[in-house]
Amino acid sequence: MAIEPLSDYVLIKPKDEAEEKIGMIIIPDTAQEKPAEGTIIAVGPGKVTKDGEKIPLEVQVGNKVIYGKHSGTEIKVDEAEYLMMKESDIFAIIEA
Repeated sequence: MAIEPLSDYVLIKPKDEAEEKIGMIIIPDTAQEKPAEGTIIAVGPGKVTKDGEKIPLEVQVGNKVIYGKHSGTEIKVDEAEYLMMKESDIFAIIEA
């Protein structure tokens, strides 16, 4: 299944976080904080102003980004988990 975001929305694959172990205690995934890093999988065409002008997005497919921990909507596609959020919820692009 393919997902194509609309307007200024982006689809992000969150960074995989390994299960954390402290001493002999294993912290389950549900108790760990959500990652705040991910990779852009798909981008919308851009926001349209009241004048009809299209403003392109600053992020591109493949960019690694930092976003707010509680940003976006979680969605599941073909057993993979993604986040759909507005470009304005992204704080920075991570340069390699």
